[in-house]
Amino acid sequence: MNRKPTAYWDYIKVEELLSLQGGLEPSDANLANDEVLFITVHQIDELWFKLALRELVAVRNLFAKAPVPEQALASAVRGIRRMGLLFHHVASHFEVMETLTTRDYLAFRDKLSPASGFQSGQLRELEVLLGLGDAERIPLGHEHSYMNALKDHDGSPSAAYRRVAARLTDKPTLLEAIHDWLHRTPIQGSTPEKPGDADVVRAFIDAYAASQARCADEQVAIARTSALTPADAERLEARYKREAESARAFLHAEDVPDPTVRARTSRIRAALVFIESYRELPLLAWPRVIVDELVAFEQAFVIFRQRHARMVERVIGRRTGTGGSSGVDYLDQTALRYRIFRDIWAVRALLVRQAALPPLESAEVYGFASGT
Repeated sequence: MNRKPTAYWDYIKVEELLSLQGGLEPSDANLANDEVLFITVHQIDELWFKLALRELVAVRNLFAKAPVPEQALASAVRGIRRMGLLFHHVASHFEVMETLTTRDYLAFRDKLSPASGFQSGQLRELEVLLGLGDAERIPLGHEHSYMNALKDHDGSPSAAYRRVAARLTDKPTLLEAIHDWLHRTPIQGSTPEKPGDADVVRAFIDAYAASQARCADEQVAIARTSALTPADAERLEARYKREAESARAFLHAEDVPDPTVRARTSRIRAALVFIESYRELPLLAWPRVIVDELVAFEQAFVIFRQRHARMVERVIGRRTGTGGSSGVDYLDQTALRYRIFRDIWAVRALLVRQAALPPLESAEVYGFASGT
């Protein structure tokens, strides 16, 4: 079968792409450069979101398997790392947007109303698939829910609405899949299906919490010698003791009311500490990289939100957003509150130096499998 030779412009659809920057006009011929810049940057953002969403689906699908194939973890790392880089590039676009002066932007801003970046269906899809729950969302403004903001002006479902509605049924979320995977982590050689696993996990948590408390005592001793006043010493001692008590409570999931969910959450948190603490073990090497890449990705996502807020504040200040939101205040709140992997971040405050770790048991469980 003979195939027509491929031209770059046909494969990339260059002409089609270059015809899409007209906004509400048939073409961009009569638009100011500032407006074409605004449209183009947002179109590029949506393309980055498309790629990030594809990677997220692939990573989620890997972790939705039980068990997760060990050979798939390298691909998962690559996918998570790529998502972080994509958001790094999206955030860098705000530097280009900041070449707009306030007057430049105001020349065409009224065309946008009541449109808003909040109506980016792909960004909402990313949040949903990552695991951001409805209860955690911040109201946009006059809309009663973020789904209402995705409807057309006549109240009918838009394409964005339909995509996000479909994504809400696309389970599990990445957070759920990661938690399932972490829950199966061998802790001191024990796995959830083994008899006595709960006792093994509890014993590890108690031993780890005791190590963490001893490290806190060492910090208290240092604080006593370096404090400027007795009051400073007492304040620091109380702070370190609270940290030790909080660490034990966190690992036992005392913040979770339901006993069944508490036991599961406690095991997941213990697994995170175990992976971070004994990361040199062959079986835990890739899981530790996964955990670290999830933190790096969420960091990139948070920086994207923070960078967005600063760009908006620089260009238009703290005026009401085009979609009726509180503008910069809303964006700042999302950067602060829209967090997915909270427990992964939280264990950073609990980790101790290698020499202080509890003794490892059943080390043979974490070695390389013997060849046959």
